[in-house]
Parts: sequence; C-alpha cells; structure tokens
Amino acid sequence: MKNWTPEGWKQHEAKHLPVYEDAEALASAEATMASFPPLVFAGEARNLKAQLAEVAEGRGFLLQGGDCAESFAEFHPNNIRDTFRVLLQMAVVLTFASKLPVVKVGRMAGQFAKPRSAPTETHGDVTLPSYLGDNVNGIEFTAEARRNDPQRMIRAYSQSAATLNLLRAFASGGYANLRQVHQWTLEFMGRSPWSDRFTDVANRISEALDFMQACGVDPETVPQLKTTNFYTSHEALLLPYEEAMTRQDSLTGQWYDTSAHMLWIGDRTRFPGSAHVEFLRGVGNPIGMKCGPSLEPDALLDLLDTLNPTRDPGRITLISRFGHDKVEAGLPRLIRAVKREGHPVVWSCDPMHGNVIKAESGYKTRPFDRILSEVKGFFAVHRAEGTHAGGIHIEMTGQDVTECTGGAVAITDEGLADRYHTHCDPRLNGPQSLELAFLLAEMLNLEATVRQKDAA
Repeated sequence: MKNWTPEGWKQHEAKHLPVYEDAEALASAEATMASFPPLVFAGEARNLKAQLAEVAEGRGFLLQGGDCAESFAEFHPNNIRDTFRVLLQMAVVLTFASKLPVVKVGRMAGQFAKPRSAPTETHGDVTLPSYLGDNVNGIEFTAEARRNDPQRMIRAYSQSAATLNLLRAFASGGYANLRQVHQWTLEFMGRSPWSDRFTDVANRISEALDFMQACGVDPETVPQLKTTNFYTSHEALLLPYEEAMTRQDSLTGQWYDTSAHMLWIGDRTRFPGSAHVEFLRGVGNPIGMKCGPSLEPDALLDLLDTLNPTRDPGRITLISRFGHDKVEAGLPRLIRAVKREGHPVVWSCDPMHGNVIKAESGYKTRPFDRILSEVKGFFAVHRAEGTHAGGIHIEMTGQDVTECTGGAVAITDEGLADRYHTHCDPRLNGPQSLELAFLLAEMLNLEATVRQKDAA
C-alpha cells in the first residue's frame, strides 16, 4: 500500500476519539502495547478473507455476533462460553437448513470502544465526559471513573488475549465437536419453543453422524466434524490501540491490524477524509463498513475505491443498518450502485442499530418484531435485486438477559428491568438468537428456491 503508514491517520480528521490529558502516559501505553505479541496472525486474517470471498459469490453465509460492548466487570469464562455456545447453535441451524457453510465471526476479544452522540453526560447539575467504553474510561458516573485513562488499553489487551485463548480452545479442543451438539443448549433455554426445534435438528445431525461413522467416517478421521473456525472482530474505533497493534507480516510485507481478524468502520466515522478510513485502507484484514440511511451511493463507491482499489474478493463486507421501516426503500440503490460498478462485497444485515426505542419503563430496548422485520426486508430486497443476502450482524449474548422485548419467551416492557445488564445497547438473549437463526434459515432457503427458478 503506497503512501500509507500505521500512524498516517493522525493527519486526517478523527471523530469519536477520546482526548487524553497526559500525552506522556498515552505514549507510554502505546509503546507497551506495541511490544506485546499479536493477538491474531496475518495468515488467519487471510483465511477469513478467503472464506468471505466465497460468501460474496453466494456460496456461504456470514454469522457475526456478540456483545454490544465488552466490559471488565462482566469478564468471566462462563459468559464467553455461553455466547460461543449460542453462536454454535445458530451456525448449526443455518448450515443444516440452508446447506451453506457458515463463517463464524464473534464481536469478541476487543469490542470495547463505543462512539457516543455527545461528548458529555449530565445528571442533575453534574456534567462529566461520556462513557466511551471500558478501554477508555469507566461507566460509573464519577469524575475519577470518567477520566480517559490510556492504561485501560493495556487491560483491554490482556482481557482480549485471555478471551481469544479460551475461544481458540473451544473451537479446536473438542467443544465444537458435532457429537456435542445436544450439549450446546443453554439451561435457561428449555422454556423456549425454539429449543424443541433445535433438539430436533440435533437429533437429525446425530443420526447422520451415526450413519457416517458406520461408513467409516468419524470425527477422528475428519477434523471438520470436531473443530471449527472461529474469528474475532470489533469496530476499529480507538485508533491509538489499533495503531499499536498493527504489525508488518513477515511473509508478505503487508501491514495487518493484529488486534482482530476483521475490523469494521462505523456509520459515524466513514465520512470522506476520515482518519478511520485512512487507517483501515492500509491494513490487509477483511474490513466491514456500516451503511445507513445517510449514505449516498456515490459516497459508498468512493469509499469502496479507497478501501479496496484492487477489488479483492472477501476484503469488504457492507453491513446495512437502516431500521425496519427504511430498509426496503434505502438499500436497493446502494446494491444497484455496487453491482453496477462490479465491486465484490459481502452484504450483511445489522437489524439492531436502526431499531432502538425507549420503552415506557424508561429502558432503551429493541423490539424483536422490528429486528425480524428488518431481516425480512433485507432478504426481500436482495431477492428482488438478484443479489446474495450474505450475512447477519447482531448484538447478542449467551446470558439470560431481558433487554430486547418480544420473541417466543415474550419479554415485556415491564420485564426489561428483570435482567438488564448491558453496558451500552440492548442485546438479544439465547432464545431470541436461536429464533432469529430459524428465520434466517427460512429466508436462505427461499433465496435458494428463487435462484433455482431463475436458473431453470
């Protein structure tokens, strides 16, 4: 990449970055981080890009999910395990029903920093800096907690390393073995009607494995049956952290951001001349970009030319986030522009960020019916345009939370207060995530049916 350096973003306009009072402390933290081992390797990022290239061609599906914002307080191996379990369940449902390989990418091991609508927050007559994520400052409303502390980046690195270590163990150490499929169901999901459907899928998978074993095929001879590829991702928002984690690959000479396999750029930081765009254009990782109602087709094409001038398949995932009532009006013109110019992209749907409302109880929530409505609209648009609805990007957790209303378990406005634990935006719980997976499977099968008819 010509005329690019890891620190070159500093010459561009940077929004939603914290201001650190102590420049020496920031420089010291950055130097410490730069001496740490990478969290992921360039070869892994290239493998993910190759799998995403298959998705862009219509031969796979991207499942991307995890916490809205990871926190230091909720860091626990059981929380990591349970979110991983739900993602495995979703992937099994999607793979079994659609017969498509599912690329699994967690919003984990680095999803700390969050953009905020305002730089300050006021309670009564006290005004303090906004909470920007645990790798920047604390969520408690005190002057000490809200001070932007660069040492928090080092703690975030350590937590990310531990999270990634556990995820690698789960993915390759036998936990993801399809023989364990019945054991992935979370205890509290027993009251969901969707857990019965999952049990049926699990039974059919077990029967298929029994048949394959009788034919001489078992997990010991086919490692794909007992391990899985699981990748990490987060929004590349806190650029000092991302720069410190950027290393030059010894094999290719290309720069990679080794904080995650995949990074994405948010709706608020993808403007022309953005420091975030400048930084991401130079790293070899697969890149995601949020696309909302404010994005014009010409601006999208300019960004694609900047971030992927060589039109490398698998490099770019476009994550649409319109809202349930805007997706069918706003998405088609973006799809048509990208299709016309021949950019190879994965189209993914973020049905979360455009569907936030404030409940009468005062809690911020996302009605599940609106989330499903946006997903259906996303698939309907792609069927109409003859393009592949290639992915889903959701904020979810394996914890038994009550943050999004609705779903088969029917969380009500009044019930939001029961287990509302998020540090930022409301997340889907396990039963809601599984319900969404079955809907996605139906939509993918409908897409396949339309394709077969068109090909006939």
